[in-house]
Amino acid sequence: MTAKRGLITDTFKVVKKAKRDDRRNKKPPSPPAADPEPPRPSKREIELQELRKFDLDWRFGPCTGISRLQRWERAALHGLDPPQDIKDILLTESRDPEYTHSLWRDYPL
Repeated sequence: MTAKRGLITDTFKVVKKAKRDDRRNKKPPSPPAADPEPPRPSKREIELQELRKFDLDWRFGPCTGISRLQRWERAALHGLDPPQDIKDILLTESRDPEYTHSLWRDYPL
């Protein structure tokens, strides 16, 4: 015959935890600290973002294979009413390739 097995509580002593009165003394959690303002983008970053929006706007025709200024002039020639501030940005920064080339300049045709 097999020996009768007892309960696990028969082997180990039962220990009850003492009640603590911490629940009454708990403070409500403090609100999270306000995050500092994110850094403001520079003028250059804002201008490049506007030029990227111009590149992605298909109302002014395709932009592969030509510069941004050529695309703007072509859109104006066809009466598509491109934004004047884009032309102003392109004329003031006419030597910087990040300004003159379109977003898709790195992709072959």
